[in-house]
Amino acid sequence: MRRLMSVAILLPMSLAGCVGPMQSGMTGRGASADLVDANGRPAGRALITQSADGLWIDVTATGITPGDHGLHVHAVGQCEAPDFTSAGPHWNPGGHQHGRKNPQGTHAGDAPNLRADAFGKGRLKSWLGAGTITNGPMALLDADGAAVVVHADPDDEMTDPTGKSGKRILCGVLRAR
Repeated sequence: MRRLMSVAILLPMSLAGCVGPMQSGMTGRGASADLVDANGRPAGRALITQSADGLWIDVTATGITPGDHGLHVHAVGQCEAPDFTSAGPHWNPGGHQHGRKNPQGTHAGDAPNLRADAFGKGRLKSWLGAGTITNGPMALLDADGAAVVVHADPDDEMTDPTGKSGKRILCGVLRAR
């Protein structure tokens, strides 16, 4: 009886954290990237998951200055240090302007700012927007791939084409998972 009570108590507790991809309409399709800094040191991880309503992004970053940092999905799956310009412009298959607050926007790769705490650690989980991982005209992983980039400065979420988010400080090439 005691063992049965333990299971009855623990099971709901363990299921409480299970509101995950399948319960929120996620398809299980996704992509991930290991973020690195300009010196090639590991600096976080990015996950993008496809759902019925588009793409969701979940990024963790470490070793960055406290405060807000622009976060974008870039159009090319390359992360050549030290400046990561090889990742190209923001992913923008719809040909829109930049910025989540821009009435003419938004790029498909525009994400909210990632906020780092006093220890240089940050996490952002957000709806990215319409798109798919691999199929159709809004496919993230097209012939030249895609990358996730964290910038030095906050994104003003308005100024085209970059949001004045500054230097690229972390980068990771997205791969289907």
